[in-house]
Amino acid sequence: MFTKAASPASIFLLVFIGALETANGQTKPTGGPSPAAPGAVVYFVDLRDGQTVPTKFTVHFGLKGMGIAPAGSDKENSGHHHLLIDTELPPLDQPIPSDFNHLHFGAGQTETEVTLTPGDHTLQLLLGDRNHVPNTVPLISERIHVHVVDGAKAPAQTASHVGRHPSPLGAKVYFVYPTDHAYVSPTPVIRFGLIGMGVAPAGFEKANTGHHHLLIDTALPPFDQPIPSDFNHLHFGAGQTEAKITLPLGPHKLQLILADENHVPHDPPIYSAPIQVVVTAAGRPRPAPKQRHRYRYYEYY
Repeated sequence: MFTKAASPASIFLLVFIGALETANGQTKPTGGPSPAAPGAVVYFVDLRDGQTVPTKFTVHFGLKGMGIAPAGSDKENSGHHHLLIDTELPPLDQPIPSDFNHLHFGAGQTETEVTLTPGDHTLQLLLGDRNHVPNTVPLISERIHVHVVDGAKAPAQTASHVGRHPSPLGAKVYFVYPTDHAYVSPTPVIRFGLIGMGVAPAGFEKANTGHHHLLIDTALPPFDQPIPSDFNHLHFGAGQTEAKITLPLGPHKLQLILADENHVPHDPPIYSAPIQVVVTAAGRPRPAPKQRHRYRYYEYY
């Protein structure tokens, strides 16, 4: 029995369909066993492709649609950041290497200070699960190019969204400890309270959430800009609700303010009333000086 030979046009069509299926498979890479949340995105907050930066600068990581959790934490829809420097993507179904080109942030950090040699470099973010394996589908940022120049101006942190996030009615941030006019030690543990909103780490965009900032001996910052990061403005971007700080002896003013994933206060802003504390070596009032009693002797006649 003879069969009719396939025409050249049919062969071409079959080859084209096979190539198309292969291409489609390559555009949908798979990673490890941890699924990524639909619509989740990882991105650079304040860096853009082609930007000029100094040899030492801070990189802020952004994550939308998933949470931040440290390595080893088996929490659904979460992961931690990895920064790829001057390298291609690693195998997406294996643990991400750990070396100069593959920086791990397994403690849940959402920013880091990097030092690069003058010249051109590439940066890319890749989220990993508790075992440092990319998710399925892998969450990969745009691969950006930066031009490093010694003495260049550091990139300014900017918000990734338009406008400020709204705060819900009745939300409130307050001090659990210490209270106003309290005496504290030079290394007190400050405990933060929050009502009507949730706590989320920096870089994680979710409605009605934010993270704490502690203001020390300073006024409230501008509400439409990222809160500065220095001794007077302490950031708790990992979502901490308490922190051990160090204060010099003497009186100090403390105040809390909540901010979004980009360290920008909400609208309206959520901040506590300022409190006054006095730092002493023992963490309590100094004892009153002992009074010396003088006795008078009288002579009676």
